[in-house]
Amino acid sequence: MEEGQRALPAGSSGEVVDIARRYNERIVRTRHHQPLFRSAVIYAYQRRCAVCRLPFAELLDAAHVKADADGGAANVTNGLALCKIHHGPFDVNILGISPDYVVHVRQSVLETFDGPTLQHAIKEMNGEHLRQLPAARGERPDRDLLAERFETFQAAS
Repeated sequence: MEEGQRALPAGSSGEVVDIARRYNERIVRTRHHQPLFRSAVIYAYQRRCAVCRLPFAELLDAAHVKADADGGAANVTNGLALCKIHHGPFDVNILGISPDYVVHVRQSVLETFDGPTLQHAIKEMNGEHLRQLPAARGERPDRDLLAERFETFQAAS
């Protein structure tokens, strides 16, 4: 880290310090299909999180079962409507979903004791079936893709 990037510069007395604002520009590759994918997935799940049924569409993401970067299709069967609380843990294999639509939480997380968010939002979901699935069977998560993703979750556990 550069000297100016430290939380408290060395030798400071803890007084309020103005942080120099600097910016970079970058070129970003945008997935034009993402808004359509999100819309289709959120609609199929009736605007609810698959794990906890949270009913606020503005807090829902369309999570890919097989990642877009790994060639995962942009269709509803490769998607899950997940709230912000469950999408992050799903992406980093803290939370996994087996092909029988059961939620699993990494053992090390189950052994961690912390506040109510961890307890109620994540740990208590362990062993629960998905609480919201698309009504149309043809729009439900592809079990083969879930099996492939669940292997990754198990390997990370």
